[in-house]
Amino acid sequence: MPAPYKTFTVDDLNALRAICGNDRVIAREEIGEDYCHDELSGVKSKPDALVKAMTTEEVSAIMKYASVNNIPVTPRGSGTGLVGGSVALYGGIMIDLSGMNRFLELDEANMTLTLEPGVLLMEVSKYVEEHDLFYPPDPGEKTATIGGNISTNAGGMRAVKYGVTRDYVRGLEVVLPNGEILQLGGQIAKNSSGYSLKDLIAGSEGTLAIVTKATLRLLPLPKHKISLLVPFPDLPTAIKAVPSVIRASSIPTAVEFMEREVILAAEEFLARKFPDNTSDAYLLLTFDGASKQEIDLAWEEAAQICLKCGALDVFISSTQERNESIWSARGAFLEAIKASTTEMDECDVVVPRRHIAEFVMYSHELQKKHNIRIRSFGHAGDGNLHIYILRDDLAQNDWEKKLAEVFDDLYSKAKSLGGKVSGEHGIGYAKRPYLGESLSKEEQLLMKGIKQVFDPQNILNPSKIIADN
Repeated sequence: MPAPYKTFTVDDLNALRAICGNDRVIAREEIGEDYCHDELSGVKSKPDALVKAMTTEEVSAIMKYASVNNIPVTPRGSGTGLVGGSVALYGGIMIDLSGMNRFLELDEANMTLTLEPGVLLMEVSKYVEEHDLFYPPDPGEKTATIGGNISTNAGGMRAVKYGVTRDYVRGLEVVLPNGEILQLGGQIAKNSSGYSLKDLIAGSEGTLAIVTKATLRLLPLPKHKISLLVPFPDLPTAIKAVPSVIRASSIPTAVEFMEREVILAAEEFLARKFPDNTSDAYLLLTFDGASKQEIDLAWEEAAQICLKCGALDVFISSTQERNESIWSARGAFLEAIKASTTEMDECDVVVPRRHIAEFVMYSHELQKKHNIRIRSFGHAGDGNLHIYILRDDLAQNDWEKKLAEVFDDLYSKAKSLGGKVSGEHGIGYAKRPYLGESLSKEEQLLMKGIKQVFDPQNILNPSKIIADN
């Protein structure tokens, strides 16, 4: 635990109201439950004050006050995280950035979009597509803010072809823990001018600085796309086909894997039939491109590869209705699993592609070993797996004990396969012990040193990612 912070008082509340006005500063007793936790993790804590910031200058003034008075600050967007990263562990000030949600500049010549951090991911896609432009990162939670995506370096289903959020951040405006405002990067296409601080901020989960503006790189909008739903007799056979598909002449936009149990849960949740639910395992492939001829050649080659690798069939999804049926089910997997149990927690490890089937089959073994339900799906193209442990009717003590045991087994297995703790959801507070176990002493010292340089008082989102001492 960090050194004691200043006890928050009415004077502090009044100072924040002097910065932002009475209407946008909410006292502890009036803060709603939603601000005490995120989407999934069991980490809960209430801030002493919730401040709904609207400008960079307000964020700067809040951080200057917090720095002078040694008050912890937690930045927050939509609160859709899964690891307690936006929970105010030590009370203090929570800055809600969701109101900073303006589009500032669309530069079609440079193909960049400058915007505030509170803009929702789904709004970004809609806005740029109206101008025949394309923002490739595609995390599953479309109601997340772009600031949250940057903070966790979110990936998503299109990462296999296009990369992750960090690859599309050209510039950032950030507020440091001492309140100073920095401009990092910009609209330039490349930069070899010293350390890339903007790339360090992306993925730092609000522990080094608060993002108040971002300039994003865009691409021309692909005019055509098609999806293939490919059933296989079992998961190992499906996963073995993935390297051959990716090595083909056209890289798929997305390569997802799913198992029958999760598809059935999504069907029940949505009250809508999936195009096929008779096989134990499926790959979902998507291709996009500038011309119909281009994607026709791509999917035909991929279909032949899958059939040679043991696929039972290939369902072509070229109509909007069928695409909607498939992708609405895929998008509902998390909520469907969540609705099937009383509580759950997630392991989003990433392993080399060749080990996906081994890891998922290992999670099946853990169901029997620990007598607990486990469900999974994920990104076969980049090895990022979403493994969900379900509480069902377990008593609290039994749940906590079994959850810890399953996590220990899962993260140990991932490490033995050359994997990492998180592929896209971050570390936050909930997964911090597992990151610590996976890092060398030297890596931990470097990370702590970086935190110390940016935030010597340890007031910005403390106790997230790495241990405080």
